[in-house]
Amino acid sequence: MRLPLSDHEYGAHGVVLPPDDQTRHDDAPVPLETRLAIYRKLQEMRQFEKRAYDLFMRQLVKGTSHLSLGMEAISAGFGAAMRSDDLTFATYRGHAHTLARGVPMTPVLAELLGRANGLMGGKGGSMHLTSVEHGMLGSYAIIGAHMTIANGAAWSAQYRGSGQVTTCFFGDGTTNIGAFHEALNYAAVYKLPIVFVCENNLYMEYTSIADITAVAHPAADRASAYGLDPVVVDGNDADEVYLAATAAFERARSGEGPSLVEALTYRHGGHSRADPGKYRPADEVEAWKAYDPITLYRGRLVRLGVAADDLDVIDKEVAVAVDQATEEAIAGELPEPASAFTDLWADGGSSWRN
Repeated sequence: MRLPLSDHEYGAHGVVLPPDDQTRHDDAPVPLETRLAIYRKLQEMRQFEKRAYDLFMRQLVKGTSHLSLGMEAISAGFGAAMRSDDLTFATYRGHAHTLARGVPMTPVLAELLGRANGLMGGKGGSMHLTSVEHGMLGSYAIIGAHMTIANGAAWSAQYRGSGQVTTCFFGDGTTNIGAFHEALNYAAVYKLPIVFVCENNLYMEYTSIADITAVAHPAADRASAYGLDPVVVDGNDADEVYLAATAAFERARSGEGPSLVEALTYRHGGHSRADPGKYRPADEVEAWKAYDPITLYRGRLVRLGVAADDLDVIDKEVAVAVDQATEEAIAGELPEPASAFTDLWADGGSSWRN
């Protein structure tokens, strides 16, 4: 009897390499202004995550954290294509998606530190970032659970005729969970204005998705079961992501229903800060780190005539902003004990107390 992992030792699976050509989208129809905004956002996400890692190592971050280092092009590309009133649902790896919606860095960083000036008063932490004001309707720690909730937000927009589109991000491991299939079927039946985005970083926590999934593309290869087109994009190329997002949003706003996008990417580190990621082949890690979304995008901008010095200015401006956010976050007070009894359902759920 052949078992899924019987052909090789754990962690010795086949190497998956990134694309070779980094220039194929140099001529893509993306305005230079949009590209510069995407580059700035990529830098914000990268430098923010590096700072979050540093603070975690200093034991200032409360609880664990799941970083998007190496995966920033997905959130940056989709964020650039969204309308300001569109809605986002993310997983516990939601720092970059939160920044993509325009949430300032200080309250996000303060939330990681458990401070009263945090995005949720220090009570949610890294895995539950939420800002209704910015259309960020939550980061969810239960795998796949947010997909059906995202359908509810999309149905609300459809009912109200608001033209809003909901985007629901999830990891490759979610594709083997029942909520994935339930959500896709429901959205397709009712033609909801929603875009499902699989951030396929090749590993569902500590195990290669290829080892325990019957199809090569865990999301896209299942799209036809729900009447959807299979869409696979390079999740490390922000322009390719942006173009796919724009097309999916146009489809949703025109009443044609949902889309399912599988974005191939790779996290630079382990699943969380407690994970050294030793189960990944060294040559695979090296190849994907060389195919870095920021290196790729910066090179494209330079080839298009943007001066490297101008990009350096953006880098430095972001660094100053991250430093300022760090100072403001650390200076925040710890929450008062009484705050534990605010922003919650009271009286058996019959009233809201804030």
